[in-house]
Amino acid sequence: SRATMALSALRWAGSRVQAHGLDRTMGARDSGLRLLSTRALVSRTLLKNSEQLRPSFLQRHEVRMRTLCTSSKTDAEAKVDSGGAADATKEEVKPPPPPDAQAVGESKRMEFQAETKKLLDIVAKSLYTDKEVFLRELISNASDALEKRRHMALTEAGGEAAAGEDEMAISISIDPDASTLTLHDSGIGMSREELVDNLGTIARSGSRNFIKQVTEGGSAATNVIGQFGVGFYSVFMVAEHVKVFSRQRGSDVGHCWQSSGDGAYELSEATNVPLGTKIVIKVKESEKSFCQKYTVEQNIRKYSNFVGFPIYLDGNKLNTVEAIWLKSKNEVTEEQHNEFFRFIGQEFSDPRYTFHFSADAPVSIRAIFYVPESHLEKYGMGRQDFGVSLYSRKVLIQPKCDKLLPGWMRFLKGVVDSEDIPLNISRETMQDSALMRKLNSVLAKRVIKFLNDQAKKDEQKYLAFFKEFGQFIKEGVCSDFELAKDTSKLLRFESTVSEEGELVSFDDYISRMVPEQEDCIYYLSAPSRESAMNSAYMEACKANKVEVLLITS
Repeated sequence: SRATMALSALRWAGSRVQAHGLDRTMGARDSGLRLLSTRALVSRTLLKNSEQLRPSFLQRHEVRMRTLCTSSKTDAEAKVDSGGAADATKEEVKPPPPPDAQAVGESKRMEFQAETKKLLDIVAKSLYTDKEVFLRELISNASDALEKRRHMALTEAGGEAAAGEDEMAISISIDPDASTLTLHDSGIGMSREELVDNLGTIARSGSRNFIKQVTEGGSAATNVIGQFGVGFYSVFMVAEHVKVFSRQRGSDVGHCWQSSGDGAYELSEATNVPLGTKIVIKVKESEKSFCQKYTVEQNIRKYSNFVGFPIYLDGNKLNTVEAIWLKSKNEVTEEQHNEFFRFIGQEFSDPRYTFHFSADAPVSIRAIFYVPESHLEKYGMGRQDFGVSLYSRKVLIQPKCDKLLPGWMRFLKGVVDSEDIPLNISRETMQDSALMRKLNSVLAKRVIKFLNDQAKKDEQKYLAFFKEFGQFIKEGVCSDFELAKDTSKLLRFESTVSEEGELVSFDDYISRMVPEQEDCIYYLSAPSRESAMNSAYMEACKANKVEVLLITS
């Protein structure tokens, strides 16, 4: 009976192999083989206990099982191999690449087309951030016209201006009732053709063409402001209608150019036109604030106060403060610096320090920095605004510019002027951010070196400065990683070897270090000097005569 059971088990296992190994995938074959192995193990156990079963019987069935397993593996591998061959054949067949595009036939050169009205809208209404800059642009154009007149007078008259000529100035008048603002300059004026070229052509700069014509350059090329030929059209941000009357010097015929900014203009002859150019602006109903004397005066003082020609508003001269940063520092008196500081910094006191310098790298710059007597942050007034403004050729580009100096130097007041900085077309910001970062680094290093020199020159005066502005220096050490090493030389601390209230520098501390310190600086942070001196940590330092810096603020 045991032999019969073994034979039945073997037959059953063989049928499972046929079901799982011959017509299935490799995974099914493996499952059948595992089942077969289990059944074979049971069969062998039963057969060992049967004395009646001959060895040849068992061998025959084992041969049969090996044959079945081999058949199963051979069929499955054949399927895999045939599938792999099909895949390989499939990969080898690739479609040909498309031919490269090429130009054929005769090419024709075409001109870009622009809708004049749309272009004028973009230039006049989308180019500038603030509407108030329109007056800055008009005054800059007037200054260029006066500069051209001065250059012509000097070159044609052999270096002397013609006698009896009117003053070279810019006059502005307002009429709130008629909603008009009128600007007149006694400059070189424009002919009919120049009105068409300069005002009838957007982005054509007459000033730039003038600079190209000046062979020797000199002051005329240096003082001309205009660059892009779009500043005039900013007037349409606030103007409903504009009339431009102009008469060129040496001509008896004047002309009138007028437009509403709708993409077209009118041009005709005009009578009773004074020499130079007069612009009459009919202000929009929504922009009538520009017909108020206070608004116009503040605008001129903000943007155009340092233009090189007198500016009159209803007969009163506005620009009375000189651009002293363009002078040599030896030519400027202390009184002039004090007056300029009070104007530029809106202060009532004199500055602690005055730093007047010029540099040629990365661009040519002229600058004046002032350190005021005090600041508002110590009263809890919040983070104060930057106090240094960016100018180009004496015209304000960006007030309270936050890119010129690191944030921790915001306590400084002053101006930075450069003729070479690349401005964007609206002349409100710089184009080259990498150059601005380089300029920032150069200016900051100059300020740090100046303060270090002042500390060596007059230590007591510098200590008074540090007690007032020390928090900014500490902020610089913590936040400005590029200049932290140089800035740390400006720090001052109380020390265990100094009297209460007396401050020492790192250089002073290092000069008194003892060998036991092993190039280590010891400091202790405490609420007050008294608590620091009574600290248990002080005992070891006193025993070894090690000086400790006290951080109590």
